[in-house]
Amino acid sequence: NHILHIPYYPLSEQATTMESSQSVGTQAAWCAFYGAGIIGTLVIYGLLQEGIMTEEYDGDLFEYSVFLVMCNRLAAVAFAIPMAFIKQEPLQNEAPLWKYLLVSLSNVYASSCQYEALKYVSFAVQMLGKSFKMMPVMIWGMIIAGKSYGLRDWTVALAVTLGCTEFLMTGPTESKVDSGNSMKGFLLLLCFLALDGLTSTLQEKLFKDHKVSKNNQMMYVNGLSAVVSLITLISTGELAPAIAFSSKHPGFVGDAALLSASAVASQIFIYSQIKEFGALVFAATMNVRQVVSICVSYIRYDNPITALQVCGLIVIFAALFYKSVMAMVEAPAKKEKAPLLQDANAKREEVYESHSAEKKV
Repeated sequence: NHILHIPYYPLSEQATTMESSQSVGTQAAWCAFYGAGIIGTLVIYGLLQEGIMTEEYDGDLFEYSVFLVMCNRLAAVAFAIPMAFIKQEPLQNEAPLWKYLLVSLSNVYASSCQYEALKYVSFAVQMLGKSFKMMPVMIWGMIIAGKSYGLRDWTVALAVTLGCTEFLMTGPTESKVDSGNSMKGFLLLLCFLALDGLTSTLQEKLFKDHKVSKNNQMMYVNGLSAVVSLITLISTGELAPAIAFSSKHPGFVGDAALLSASAVASQIFIYSQIKEFGALVFAATMNVRQVVSICVSYIRYDNPITALQVCGLIVIFAALFYKSVMAMVEAPAKKEKAPLLQDANAKREEVYESHSAEKKV
């Protein structure tokens, strides 16, 4: 006689398995939502940034980039303070003020160089500068934090650097505002790369050495950045002209407000994605964001581009995507990848282990 053995799965186990599948789907949906939020807000931010610095308002061109930096930092402080209250994070400084100030100084002047560069080079060149900063970040990391990097990291950084170089040398790179002074734009970008790499390294060291909370760092770094911006505007005599320009052109005020809002909104999506899904997913998202931002800029402002520049872009983003994909594939148990699948897989393994134990008994 042949006895047909039909496996028995208790309803509770079946329900748990279904919940696990739904959990993976739900988390994937949230990951896509955060990614779309990051890309959408930063694309808007990039378009506004380029428009404010290169488009005229009733025949007048805005020239006070530090004023924009101050507005953005004040908006960030206005967001960080209530968030600190809601999350019950400490309002007093968790690290010495001078360390916050160092981050603020490098951050303000990095952002100012980034804005100013748009007067002399195209938005695509500015965006590629953010990829080009891989080398400065790695060098600062070795000098300040004693980090070391593998062959793959240097290879990817070299590929990105060569792709950027090809883009810069094989087609138009100048801004429509001042097409005859692109060298000044490149110098400003070099300053931006050095200062932005320093800012990232200092922020990382601040988190590591003092375990400061996210909103606490946002409050103090952005608050001090606003003060540094204000002092810079007063000392250079640009505060009064910037306010006068704002009063004369309401359209600028609306653009600047939307620029600050998109910057703050992007931070919400960025912190949420990093917290829930890790730094590797965020890095991949930012790679997509760069591609989308450059394409939208070319379409919106009708900027010229050559076939060889397109090849350079392909080399750059292929290297960046390769780095992100390999990091995720080779680190299945690390925190960067764990948040997306770990909970659901753990529940599923518990179901099967429990069933196997019952069968042995």
